[in-house]
Parts: sequence; structure tokens; C-alpha cells
Amino acid sequence: MTRNQRLLVAAGLLISVVFLWIAFNDLNPTLVLETLHGVNLIPIVIGAVWFFASLVVIAARWGYLLRSTKAIPLGKLSELVSIGYMGNNVYPFRAGEVLRIVLLQRNHGVAIARATTVVVIERVFDGLVMLTFIIVALAVSARDIVSPEINTMLNVAAPLFVLLLIAFFVMAARPALPRRLAETMTKILPEKLRNLLLNLTDEVIAGLEAFRTPADLFGAILTSYASWLLGATVYWIVSLAFDMNMSFGIAVLLVGVVNLAGLIPASPGQFGVWEVFTRLVLVAVGIPETTATVYAITIHLVIWLPVTVLGFFFLLRQGLGLSAIAKARELEQRAAAETPQHIVT
Repeated sequence: MTRNQRLLVAAGLLISVVFLWIAFNDLNPTLVLETLHGVNLIPIVIGAVWFFASLVVIAARWGYLLRSTKAIPLGKLSELVSIGYMGNNVYPFRAGEVLRIVLLQRNHGVAIARATTVVVIERVFDGLVMLTFIIVALAVSARDIVSPEINTMLNVAAPLFVLLLIAFFVMAARPALPRRLAETMTKILPEKLRNLLLNLTDEVIAGLEAFRTPADLFGAILTSYASWLLGATVYWIVSLAFDMNMSFGIAVLLVGVVNLAGLIPASPGQFGVWEVFTRLVLVAVGIPETTATVYAITIHLVIWLPVTVLGFFFLLRQGLGLSAIAKARELEQRAAAETPQHIVT
């Protein structure tokens, strides 16, 4: 790890510590113990098991996005998705994403550049889904929310969502448009930098080829929303353990807010950030602070722990260990350099 990377890791840890202090500094230990004493463990276990259904649907989305390149069995993709989640949960710099890209190239012959483009497109889809969840949930549950900060988010997110949605589908329908735009905008740049940006644009265009088939486009959209709706179901199921009477609409809002808050560069697993934003939403809809905070810790563990254990198990089946996560970037560079010309692009 370089000096700059160590500084970034330290900054992320500091951010998490600050958010953890915000989340826990005013907690009453007696009330926390009373809340824990009344928790029903059955919904928590059910929620932890149900979360894996969303991972399978995420893997199915990856299949749709890769179909124009290569058809890969759902079971194999599910393993790589689990490994990716595990890597992101325990190591900084989104190393899990890099590791699953490397394993996709090693196991299935998909070029590093193409797999990377698909992962970027996944993140675009996720962002659109999160914005949709926030906008729809706020519109439906506006009367239940007493936080001016969250209501303000609706006014900011709505126009941004519309613009991003239009831009994305225009590019999907007319893949040559980004190339012409890039050529125009990079004319004043040095040749090497210009070529680099144009090559990156070409890879994005290649990734957008997955949407030239209406069935694949529909499948990618459907599985994107389905996977995160399943995730919202996990939030709602776990809320039953606390007898919070939380509506499914609020669970959807939680998924959107917490995952967009993941853009904050905190520690792996977003500890602290997750708890603060979960509590912010729940307190805004009338849930007591202690209950909201204990629930935030619980749902975070439900989402974080089982997939981390399963991902590590699949990593071992791949013949790798935790050191592979730390060296993910190095493995990516080595795989890209060693990729033969016949590899699928």
C-alpha cells in the first residue's frame, strides 16, 4: 500500500470514527439493554437468510449485462458477487469489485476492460434505483416525515434523477453519441490523454451494447429494481424484531438513503455512516432514538456479516485467501497484461 493510499485509509477510518461518535455518544445504556431484551431473534434470522435472495438477483443482473459478451451460469456469477461484497466489506478502495473482475477474467475469459465497464454500468443502475426509491418513498410517506433535511433531499434529487435517467437511456439507445461528444470535448487535450479518454469512452460504448437487445435491457432494469426491493424487504423483516410498526415505504426510503450515503469515503463496510443515516430516517418518522440506533446496528450486521462469511468461503474455493483482496489491484494489472488476444471482449 502506498503512502497516499495509507492516508486515504486513515481518512476513511477517521470519518467512520466521527460518525460512530455521532451515532452513539448520546445513548442511554439502560435503554439500550431494555431494547435488546425485547428483541425477537426470529425476524433477524429470517432477514439474514432472505438477504441472499437479493444477491442471486444481483448476479442475474450481471448476467444480463454480460450476455452480449458471454453467457455465464447464474451460480458462478452468484459466487463472484458474494466475493465482491466480502472484499468491499473488509478492505478499502472497493477491492471486492476489482477481485470479482479479475476472477471473471480468470474463470470465464472476459477481458478486464469489458468487465470493468459492466461494473461501472451496474453502479449507474444502482444510483438510479436509489434515487427512485428516495423520490417515490418521500412522495408517498411525506406526511410521516418531520425532517426538513430529508424533505429537502426530494427537491434536490428529483431533477437530478430525471436528467440522469434521460442521459443514460439516450446513450443506451444511441451508443455513438458519447463517442462524438468525447471527440469534441477532448480536442484541446494532449494526444496521450485524449487517446486514453477516447479508449475509455469506447469501452463504455461497448458495455452499452448489452442494451441493444430489448430483452436484456428490460432484464437489467427489472433485476436492478427487484434486487433492491428484496433488500428493502430485509429491512422491513428485521424491523419486526423491534415491533417498530415501520411501513415498507420507509424501508424503501432507508435503502435509498443509506446506499447513497455510501458515497461518503468512510471505512470498509461504512461503519458509522450507516448507523447515522439509518437513525436519521427512523427518528424523522417518529421512532425513538435508542430503538432506531439499536435497529441500525442490527440491520447493518444482518447485511454485512453473513455475506462476508459466505464470500470468504467462496474465495477459499477459488484457491485464494484474504491476501488476494489486498493485492486485488496488482492481480488486475497482471491479468490485463497477460490477457491474450483471443480473450472475449
